[in-house]
Amino acid sequence: MTVRPALPADADALAEVAALTFPLACPPSTTQAAIADFIATALSPAAFGRHLADPDRVLLVDDPADGPLDGYTMLVVAEPGDPGVARAVRIRPTAELSKIYVRPGRHGRGAAAALLERTLEAARDRGAAGVWLGTNQENLRAQRFYAKHGFERVGVKRFRLGDRDEDDFVYERAL
Repeated sequence: MTVRPALPADADALAEVAALTFPLACPPSTTQAAIADFIATALSPAAFGRHLADPDRVLLVDDPADGPLDGYTMLVVAEPGDPGVARAVRIRPTAELSKIYVRPGRHGRGAAAALLERTLEAARDRGAAGVWLGTNQENLRAQRFYAKHGFERVGVKRFRLGDRDEDDFVYERAL
């Protein structure tokens, strides 16, 4: 696998991976309409174009030689905007692991671990001493992955999806 920085030309491919993988992170109670709306607005090619142009964001992709992008991460190098997260996060300066998604057929093959490792390196390179993330309280697979990679649960936050607030755990890891 080849982990590399995402390029502006990757916006469509990033949106494709996001559309395939975001529903896997949602709790079963999430409506298809809410998922579709979030994908159309927050995970569209245009949204990824804006993310790629943002100097406070680092997007990395797993780009295999034999097919489409397998996954991606997005790091946000900034203080948390959510007051609850800001109180929960203990390590400063911090960066947010905003997204880490891998195509379902590539789960368990090391792509997520490789993307995570390179993303943590990027956070260190940008001056962060710690990284935080939010994951839905019902997403046990993600929670196991983060714990395996040294993240500790430090708080809770809300994530608006459709017309509902979802409960997320906040995890943090020192770099």
